[in-house]
Order: sequence, then structure tokens, then C-alpha cells
Amino acid sequence: MHILIVRTSSLGDLVHMLPAMSDIAQNVPHARIDWVAEEAFAEIPSWHPAVENVIKVAHRRWRNAWWSAEVRAERRALRERLRGKRYDVVLDMQALLKSAWLVRQTRGVRHGLDWKSAREPLASLFYDVRHKVEFWQPAVIRQRTLAGLTFGYEPTGKPDFGLQQFAKQVHAGLNPDAGLRSAQPEYAVIMPSASRPDKLWPEQDWRAVFELLRAAGCNLRLLAGNDEEAVRAGELIAGMEGAEVVPRMSLTSVATLLAGARVMVGLDSGLTHLSAALGRPTIGIYRASTPVRTPLVGDSYTASLGDRGAPPSRDVVLAAVEQALAA
Repeated sequence: MHILIVRTSSLGDLVHMLPAMSDIAQNVPHARIDWVAEEAFAEIPSWHPAVENVIKVAHRRWRNAWWSAEVRAERRALRERLRGKRYDVVLDMQALLKSAWLVRQTRGVRHGLDWKSAREPLASLFYDVRHKVEFWQPAVIRQRTLAGLTFGYEPTGKPDFGLQQFAKQVHAGLNPDAGLRSAQPEYAVIMPSASRPDKLWPEQDWRAVFELLRAAGCNLRLLAGNDEEAVRAGELIAGMEGAEVVPRMSLTSVATLLAGARVMVGLDSGLTHLSAALGRPTIGIYRASTPVRTPLVGDSYTASLGDRGAPPSRDVVLAAVEQALAA
């Protein structure tokens, strides 16, 4: 069965999609999955063993020059690729007008959310088959449910992100039998920055977390999404030994860093969710969003702390860090 999945962004949303791909691979005989994803996040689908081809779209880049000759040529090439293959099922798991725009260029039976379930209800008008999925459910459950309704099975068991082989390759490079782990000090990954100031957590509370992690023997590796965030992260660790701001690198390189970490502590961000999906002990700090719909999910210890307008206290986070270190 040839299947096209449409879910273009964002980083965390693509991570939440991965268990649905594992379910499809397990329940749909001979499933051959292609996935349309935003070019900035296209590495994520490629990590899942059930995904054969990743088709890149560049909405974020195109919107700044939609009618330029270069962008028109790229859009035409994408349209020809989408039209060039007939799929048994085209499943829009985003339910936005921008994803429906992609769906309408495909050939196959088009599935998606119904009017009441879609984030942008008008998108449902572009599907041949519409499914009802309650909106206020955790994202991983919502995506698994939609895939199950589309292909006629009931999702069961714990979410499987399909990243075991990826993580295994990372840990093989840190094999204690090869004497490599002892040569590389343990480290914690920190994501203290965000594009929105209402997501930030107080600097003095971060420094308390840093002190606890360093007392446990962890060096600190801070992530930053842009130059401004890098400056802020550098100010947080000014004067600390064994602490550094990691330079910008590919998603695969970031995932490799996360997979080798002893623990990860971060604001509610796609990278924090990726850490949990990779099976690392992970703590997420929520301040401008709610963990009701996007809790951390993974095979190791996770803690989704705080809520919209109600950030977690320093003591609550420190207690969770201690549990993560024990894990």
C-alpha cells in the first residue's frame, strides 16, 4: 500500500507524529510511506525506518517571495512530484489550509479531520474521507487515533517513536567496553531560550539547576536557536567551567547530542520533546503553553512541569532534576 503523509511542521509536531508511523508499519501490511515535510525539519521523518521517502516543501522560505521565478519553479517541481505518483491513501495529519493546498495536488484517496476536529475547519473540505478526533487530547494520542481510523485498526501499547536504531548508533559510539564513555565526561543538555519572552524562566532559577547538575558531575551543553538566544545562554553560564553554548548545527547533530546526554532540561520546545522521544530523562518547563495537549512522552523519566500562566517553582524543577539524574 502506497501512503503519503502530509505533516510539514513544526519540529515538535513532527516528533509527535513518529509513533503513528510505527503503528501504520505494524498494522498495514506492506505499507510504503512517503512524507511531505518542511525542508528545515525533513531530517526527522528520515530517521524513522518505516518512511521511505521524504518530500520537502519550503512554505517558510517561499512565503517571502511567493511569486518570484525561483519559487514558482520550486512550487512547480513539487506539484509535478506530487502528481507523478498515485497513492492508495493520502493522509493530511495537519488539517491546515497550507497542508490542504498540498493534498489537493496529489492523486489518491484523501483522508483528514472533519470540520469539528480540524484546527482550520475549511481544510476538511478538501478530503474525500473525514475523521472525527477529539481536539483536547495529547498530540501523540491524537495522531495515533487519526492514523488508526484511516487504516482501520485500534492503536495499542506504548508510543514507539521508531528512534531505537538512531539512539543505538549514538550509544555504540559511547560504548563503555571500548573505553570511550570514560574519556567523555557526562553532560546535560539545556534549552533555556525561546523566541517568545513569555516562555522564559528566571535566570536565578536556571543557575540553581546548573549548580545541581554540575554537583552531579555533568558538564553543561546549552542550545540556542539564534544569535540572540546564544547571547542569553552565554550570559547564563558566564564564568562556569565545563559549560558551553553549542554552535548551530543540523537537526541530526542536535539529536545525536541529545541521545548521548545523561539528562535534558528545557523550555517547552521541539528539541525538548525530541529528547524525550529519544529515551533520555527529560524535564520540560511550561509557562506559555499547556502540557495537557503536548506533554513530554518517552521511554525514560519525563516531567512536564507548569502550565500556561503558571510556571513551575524552582524547588519543583530541582526535585524533578534529582529524579531524572537517578533515572
